[in-house]
Amino acid sequence: MSSLAGKVVSIVGAAGKDNMGQVIARRFAQEGAKVIVSGRHEHPLRELAEEIQGDWVLCDFSKKDSIDQMIDSILDRHGRLDVAINCTGWGLLIPMTENTEEQLDRMVDLQFKGPFFWLQKLLAAMDSTGGSIIQISSATATIMLDDHSAYMGTKAGTDHLIRCVANQYGEKGIRANSISPGVTETPMTADAMQSQALVETFRKCYPLGRVGTSEDIAAAAVFLASDECFMTGQNLQVNGGLTLRRNPLGKEIQEAMVAAGEIPAP
Repeated sequence: MSSLAGKVVSIVGAAGKDNMGQVIARRFAQEGAKVIVSGRHEHPLRELAEEIQGDWVLCDFSKKDSIDQMIDSILDRHGRLDVAINCTGWGLLIPMTENTEEQLDRMVDLQFKGPFFWLQKLLAAMDSTGGSIIQISSATATIMLDDHSAYMGTKAGTDHLIRCVANQYGEKGIRANSISPGVTETPMTADAMQSQALVETFRKCYPLGRVGTSEDIAAAAVFLASDECFMTGQNLQVNGGLTLRRNPLGKEIQEAMVAAGEIPAP
């Protein structure tokens, strides 16, 4: 029997068709967990919950009240919360000099304030029972990628929040860890992945010779969620060794796409 059998698992950021949150939810259901999926859109959540014989709760992760209501609903319906996973994110690619205040506010709300309030609420929910908290971060919280500053900065900040929780609340039986993918084949990257030149430029940076998949991340999350996991405060670099090297520079990607005839020369 799987070590996740019977565990109550909350996965936020699972309203996008076949996105990372949905892939993780399916894997956890296969492992025997009772999975509650959350996001901003009812229809895909309801469909996924029916598919995996789980549950769903609406949640806007940029709003504290919505986060509180989501966790309260899970506790009311299921009595406890054993594992909580945050898969939300906004892959904004824009030069730092062009970031607007509105964009920065949106990024901070979703990728720093939201996780902060989520962690606050989870600490109360898991105070007497313990549990595993998993934050989906990014390799770019550690290594650079051009035109990604707001995303990278907020992910790095949230990684440190995870370390704060791990350090202070381990005595409560609460474990908190991050997972850092690199470029991953998801609906969010589908348009970019249409460029073979771009994919090949990134692939060369990976010691294991390929970009990642959501299934890679789901496998790591299963380990972090299991009772056999004796880890906390860690950031698993599930990115094929990318962080041993670097992401390609923006100009390198552009040059490769020009050479392949995918875009005109500047």
